[in-house]
Amino acid sequence: MDPLLQESVLEKAGSIVRKVGSFLKMSSYYDIDDILVEEQVEPGSKVELPYWLAHELHLRKVAKMKVPACFNQRTKLELGADGASVDLRSRCLYFYEFGCKIAPLVGDRDVGSFLLSAFRTRYQKILAKAHNASFTAYSKLLSYLTKEETNLYEAAQSSMAAYKKWRIGGPRFERASVLGRKRKEAN
Repeated sequence: MDPLLQESVLEKAGSIVRKVGSFLKMSSYYDIDDILVEEQVEPGSKVELPYWLAHELHLRKVAKMKVPACFNQRTKLELGADGASVDLRSRCLYFYEFGCKIAPLVGDRDVGSFLLSAFRTRYQKILAKAHNASFTAYSKLLSYLTKEETNLYEAAQSSMAAYKKWRIGGPRFERASVLGRKRKEAN
């Protein structure tokens, strides 16, 4: 056998053995004893948790929730400067919904007013772009809108399309013949 070919076969065999070995190590991933946490969490330590878990722990008074990073001071400053051009999708896809859920749980009373001012600054521009935007601007705009804003944008676009269809000559309202008759005077 050619020495280069033999070397290539040995390299591939070694690669396969390494992959099988790593797979066997991964099998412990599904072992319940390996999954269970064995270390204690120190009181006062900060840990990132999913909302559903943090919410339950907060309600049971086991943990305190802090304002998430997507509502930090930097985001507030950016939205204050030019709210319509801030990419909220990359920070939190459900920015407003998550903010409404988290506002009563965290100690920061500014979250509610911050959400309202953010929505006000973006609402008008979203509707204006929905009524006037071309298809090329559509994809660029949707890349930084949250899920709620995307739904609003699409509703505004369908409303504008229905209005244009009606203006061009869609079905017109007709007056019922009953409304055209005059009543007889009762003497």
